[in-house]
Amino acid sequence: MYMRQLLAVTASALTLVGIMPAGDPGTGDWPMWGGTPDRNMVSPMKNAPSSWDINTKRNIKWVATLGSQTYGNPTVAGGKIFVGTNNESLRDPKQPGDRGVLMAFNEADGKFLWQHTNEKLAAGRVNDWPFQGVASSPLIEGDRLYYVSNRAELICLDTEGFRDNENDGPFKDEKLTGPENADIVWKLDLMEELGVFPHNLANASPVSWGNQLFIMTANGHDESHVHIPSPRAPAIISVDKKTGKVLWEDNSVGEKILHGQWSSPAVGKLGGVLQVVSAQGDGWVRGYEAESGKKLWEFDTNPKDSVWPKTRNEVISTPILYEDKVYIANGQDPEHGEGVGHLYCIDPTKRGDITQAGLVWHYGEIRRSISTGALADGILYYADFSGFLHALDAKTGKQFWKHDMLAAVWASPLVVDGKVYLGDEDGDIVVIKHGKTKEVLFEGNMGSSVYGTVVAANGNLYVTNRNQLIAISNSK
Repeated sequence: MYMRQLLAVTASALTLVGIMPAGDPGTGDWPMWGGTPDRNMVSPMKNAPSSWDINTKRNIKWVATLGSQTYGNPTVAGGKIFVGTNNESLRDPKQPGDRGVLMAFNEADGKFLWQHTNEKLAAGRVNDWPFQGVASSPLIEGDRLYYVSNRAELICLDTEGFRDNENDGPFKDEKLTGPENADIVWKLDLMEELGVFPHNLANASPVSWGNQLFIMTANGHDESHVHIPSPRAPAIISVDKKTGKVLWEDNSVGEKILHGQWSSPAVGKLGGVLQVVSAQGDGWVRGYEAESGKKLWEFDTNPKDSVWPKTRNEVISTPILYEDKVYIANGQDPEHGEGVGHLYCIDPTKRGDITQAGLVWHYGEIRRSISTGALADGILYYADFSGFLHALDAKTGKQFWKHDMLAAVWASPLVVDGKVYLGDEDGDIVVIKHGKTKEVLFEGNMGSSVYGTVVAANGNLYVTNRNQLIAISNSK
């Protein structure tokens, strides 16, 4: 086993037994959505830049070109950065047209290394929305990368691509094998092999524990928004990371899907039990025994009198796991606009339907949210789509303060080096001092919409706007 792979596996294990702080993969990297399997958006990195200027290039280390729309959050490991985008900045004339693209860059200087592209699904927007590219954030462990393509395929790639002149894994059918092409190790077609019907786009970000990968499948409605073509297809699956073989699956949501299923699971020790926590398309959050897939509990995030789509929500946010608690908000597809939302702290040590017994607190001032929380020093930061960042007491749900971004928020807050970072649809990033009293330290515009979450790794911040990957550093 390569040393980087050993470090990544060891770090994940230590995080889950509570030895390492959330967001610390043990290497300085940010190798998955949320940094670590608990998905808490908190990094132990020091000396994080607190101001910059994209126009004068102050504290801007480098800028790399992406497609025209970028929804995939960057991940950083082994000296490389990986990010999902579309094909509008065509890098290879042999791969033209609208495609989902995963790009790899050199962390030190932003040099483009290689890419994996996939043509759009033939059904169009119902399964694979035009020009949306890749929205999955890759998981990197050693020399292996795992992500979900726009074609609803869970794919394992060699992080070196074909730059090492090797064709790794059982998959040998790559048509392009040049130094700027991806090397596929294996792939699992969720539509072909599991009957999944992804609604609009498959975009789950994989999480792992031991030899298992866990993803949501994006199974949902057809274009009529009335019929569910594949009601028996799984909502969540566990896969052998070495082979791509399905280990277990669950479809508790059945025909109760409200729209789609776009959340990503989290993994952690909760009440002494290793659990996978999954937010699903009927508005319920469910916890499973990670190894067996046995369902342990489920929690309804909507009031009983709620009505879809006015007041009843699905759950798109990723759950965060912290000290035997689960924190998550519900919401809807951004195309549905603003509306009533709910944020919960849940006790996952209960069993069965824990909607009542597992409720620790409920915060009703939040609007619909697709963001993920960040919890540090007893303070939970959570953003909603209406553009408000809420700071709450993690134990009680009491509000400390609220900040108006003045624009829609797709991204999630990141806490690093005593500061909270959050971007918005207007392209602004705000930096607020971490604490119970609001103190805005800086606000800067990145040139175009910021849909992704700020990432911290190895002394730098990484930000995506619509068409660029930007490295920010105090050393510049």
